[in-house]
Amino acid sequence: MNTNRIITLISVLLLLAGFSSCRKRTVIPDRELADIFHDIFLANAYTASDINRFRLDSLNIYEPILKDHGYSIEDVQYTIGNFSKRKSARIGDVVEVAIARLEQESEFYKREVSILDTINNVAQRTFSRTIFADTLIRVGRLKDTARLKMDFDLMPGEYTLSLDYEIDSLDQNEKQGLRANVWVERHNKQRAFVYNISLMRGDREHFRRRFTADTTHKTLHFDFLHFSGKPKRPSVTIRNMKLEFKPPVEPAVDSLFEKQLNFRIFTDEFFAPFRPKTDSLPSRVDGE
Repeated sequence: MNTNRIITLISVLLLLAGFSSCRKRTVIPDRELADIFHDIFLANAYTASDINRFRLDSLNIYEPILKDHGYSIEDVQYTIGNFSKRKSARIGDVVEVAIARLEQESEFYKREVSILDTINNVAQRTFSRTIFADTLIRVGRLKDTARLKMDFDLMPGEYTLSLDYEIDSLDQNEKQGLRANVWVERHNKQRAFVYNISLMRGDREHFRRRFTADTTHKTLHFDFLHFSGKPKRPSVTIRNMKLEFKPPVEPAVDSLFEKQLNFRIFTDEFFAPFRPKTDSLPSRVDGE
């Protein structure tokens, strides 16, 4: 912790002593004083964080903390002043104890967050799946274009649509042009995530789109060969087409927990923070 920060906090406590009522002053034991500093450092960090952009009176922040420990700001002022009479003790030593405790707790919570991130990642990977895949689609006649018109029902989660395409010299739609249309239909019939692009001729090109669906989204519509003018004979090769799905974290973890009832991946300690809700995701399809 920054030394200037510590000095500032202690100074504030000393200045606030003037607001306290007159009473018999008490010397706070070192261990309890370290606990008070620990709680004050946490409160100060919380109120100074980006998520709390407000100004609080220091008296309102620190007095409840001291009250919980059974002391007043005047007691803190008296105790700090008393350190000058103790040759074998320094206020800095007490502060270091508070800092050491904060650092120990920080490492603990970093580990907890790491465990939760691991569970989240494993859960999402477990229930991620490929909804559609085709390594090669050849479109050499007008009726073949129907193979590139597809609809997919959606559930909440992240979707990635990707493929490689090549329009060769036999294609007769150079003047009219070819386009790819992809969009998501909502339950109210409105469109979202609309992609309408002109396809490039010549060398192999890569097409990739990613979007996140929620409960308002119903269907993904895919019309990869859409003619700008009167359609003529196409000559297009599609390779490595995939539509992949990754579920949201919460239902994925719930489903993984349910799966653990019959097949253990983690020890019980990994799942201590969780309680099963409903198994809202299907298991991975065999062979995927």
